[in-house]
Amino acid sequence: MTDLQQVHSVDEAVERLIELYDTSCLLAKQALSTGNYEEYRYVTYPKIAVEVREWTPIDRSEPFGYVDEAGRYSAVISKPHLIRAYLREQLARLAGNYHCDIFVGYSDQRIPPEYIRDSGDASEARRAGDKAAEIPRPTLDEVNDAIIDGEWEAFHGEEKPLFPFGPQRFDIACARIEHYTGIEVDSVQKYILFTNYAMHTTEFVSFGLRELTKEDSRYKALVLPTGETIHPNDAVALDIDELTLTSRFQMPRFDLITDVGDGITMINIGIGPSNAKTITDCLAVLRPEAWIMIGHCAGLDGRMRIGDLILGNAYQREDHILDNRVATGNPIPAIPEIQRMLEASVDEVYGSDNPLMRTGTVLSTDDRNWEWRTNRDLWGWLQHSTAVAVDMESCTLAANGYRYRIPYGTLLSVSDLPLHAVPKLPAQAQAFYSNSKEAHVMCAVRAMEQLAENPERLRTRKLRRTLGEVPFR
Repeated sequence: MTDLQQVHSVDEAVERLIELYDTSCLLAKQALSTGNYEEYRYVTYPKIAVEVREWTPIDRSEPFGYVDEAGRYSAVISKPHLIRAYLREQLARLAGNYHCDIFVGYSDQRIPPEYIRDSGDASEARRAGDKAAEIPRPTLDEVNDAIIDGEWEAFHGEEKPLFPFGPQRFDIACARIEHYTGIEVDSVQKYILFTNYAMHTTEFVSFGLRELTKEDSRYKALVLPTGETIHPNDAVALDIDELTLTSRFQMPRFDLITDVGDGITMINIGIGPSNAKTITDCLAVLRPEAWIMIGHCAGLDGRMRIGDLILGNAYQREDHILDNRVATGNPIPAIPEIQRMLEASVDEVYGSDNPLMRTGTVLSTDDRNWEWRTNRDLWGWLQHSTAVAVDMESCTLAANGYRYRIPYGTLLSVSDLPLHAVPKLPAQAQAFYSNSKEAHVMCAVRAMEQLAENPERLRTRKLRRTLGEVPFR
């Protein structure tokens, strides 16, 4: 095992991780630029280990930062600067609950140059005869979710896992966030909204521009999917029509950032459960505080009206995308802290003009044209269902939120009633969209802002499992 050095405070541990990682990245760039490829053998990820000396009972309300037994818990970390605050908080909780010794040093896992920003082209180095062996390639052999999915081998080695992800799993997730959204991962915020409508992102940008012009705004900048960053001084003279809000990338991302990263990110993930799983698989490594889906749904009750709101409190999973990760027979619990905040934000935004809002089961399907079945087939499909609405993404986002221990929620607006002669057609859809989009977005934004004021309320034990948990959230 690589030698690790004991550190004497949480802050020292985190800053040392960052220092070691930055040193490795600098060495990688120097080795590739000078042709001194042998030096690349020393380009390794940093490692942290926490030795819990003695197990003692702790406050049973603690949502994380606890262990089942004394022992050595460790993690190899990539890009620690991206999760600096998270690492500091998690280590502080663990060290506050137990008598711990903390050790930091280099691991024996090497960093592929593809995961180091601005490291240069490694292809020439890999053609350099025997020296090429010193330049590691990204390998999927090191990319898996064994820890997060509680696999036996991951929890029964000499050292127990401290953090839910390995370093190359972290790196490839960050690379894919940038690939799908088009902008660097560094500005992703802790509170994430998902949509599949450009009109929602436009409303979000309008809100952001208004906020940036306020003297007391908590927001400091707005990052667009083009990479353009709008600061408060810019926002005063800007009109939204002057901005390019479209993107050539698959999932345009908008980051309304604060000084401490507890702002709001909105991503247009497109349509379907596969997209929802793809982006949440990646965002999970950044350990966001919460994510919420705002979208449209088909109402199943003939008493509903277009524009009614559905606050999902149960999930009927027929999206088939996570069945081998979280069995469909396992219920996905609603997160009360998010439910209450969304309900309060609807009251705040709509006031006396509240649309009818109900809680209920959301059924997510991977078949966009589910309503084209015969009447008999639809009867058989829905006969014993408790669903009040059908969409395509909410169950995936909830199931992956549960799986990755990230609080989740969904606030949907009824856009059609296909079982009651009100199918979604272009003319009526556009009229509905224009009348509802701003209020719908603002309900989710206000909920996230309230949660950000006191993130402790999101620290729920509902996302902890009986087996296969790590000390960190």
